[in-house]
Amino acid sequence: MLYDSLPQGIYIIHENPEWIPPFKEAFDRAGVRFNEILLTQGGITLDSIPPQGVFWSRLSASSHTRDNAFSKEYGRALLAWLESYGRCVINGSSVLELEVSKVKQALLLESFFKSQGVDFKTPQTLAVFGKTDLINAARSFAKNLGNKPFITKHNQGGKGLGVRLFENIEEFRDYVESSEFELPIDGITLLQEYVESREAFITRCEFIGGKFHYAVRVDTSNGAFELCPADACQIDSLDSKADSSRDSKSADSKAESTKRPALAGAACEVGAGDKFSLRKEIDSKSPIVRCLEQFLAVHNIAVAGIEFIESVSGDIVVYDINTNTNYNSTLESKIRESGGVAAADRLVSFLKEQFDKQ
Repeated sequence: MLYDSLPQGIYIIHENPEWIPPFKEAFDRAGVRFNEILLTQGGITLDSIPPQGVFWSRLSASSHTRDNAFSKEYGRALLAWLESYGRCVINGSSVLELEVSKVKQALLLESFFKSQGVDFKTPQTLAVFGKTDLINAARSFAKNLGNKPFITKHNQGGKGLGVRLFENIEEFRDYVESSEFELPIDGITLLQEYVESREAFITRCEFIGGKFHYAVRVDTSNGAFELCPADACQIDSLDSKADSSRDSKSADSKAESTKRPALAGAACEVGAGDKFSLRKEIDSKSPIVRCLEQFLAVHNIAVAGIEFIESVSGDIVVYDINTNTNYNSTLESKIRESGGVAAADRLVSFLKEQFDKQ
């Protein structure tokens, strides 16, 4: 279908229907109508005038894992069309480029922190293009880290793509030379320092309309990250695949290493809600929150979940920006039951506010 003749309204632009039900329920609770643009097909007439309305982009870096590899390209075209006519686009073209590049996320965060003179950090990261030099690059990277553990992830990530923990370069070499190795969709593999957390949890701050809504504590005590609160991602260390023929001491050591909560960024399947709880001590006045709100304003990001870890050295390390954020349904239900405003409900209110300004 052509998107030229759509009626005026609030639109969610996406390619994954499985992520929509919690938002539909929130729209229904508010009595607000919305429409979907399922961006797996369709088209636009470039000289036609887009419909009036509010267009919220939920395009995802992991679309290629759902056989929707071109949805990001369709999104680039559609958002450019909408923006060229001055339509209200929530998380527009520049945000899509951030969503699909962890390199860009790290560079923008690090640059912003330096410009503000704050002590917040990003993890040391090396981006390697292709596979040919990957092992040699990793050897130099590990040496610079003092041969400490490191992790890998895909630049165009989501769903835990390529996220693995390696205790040493030998393990990494074995992985790269094995059939398990998966080259990222854009060919860029990230090597990243392993940041040891002071306690077994990470924090995800949710922002709506560029403003802080709540902070979620995500339990990582079992060695897994469930970083997208609607999803679960088990950090898959090569150690967990240790060959049974190795001696028991080696196996025990490697089994212990799989319990490490590694620094990652990912979403895959629906996770257990009991791992999520509010961090009420973090609020809109917290320095990290104020800093991140300023960052979002500079880069015109309206809706995002931003993750950080508090390291054993006392640093706050920010490592992932998810502009295709989901909210954990169990936690959201508890918030509503206690009389609070769930994130999905606040998001609907925000979209309605933007629509009423049209």
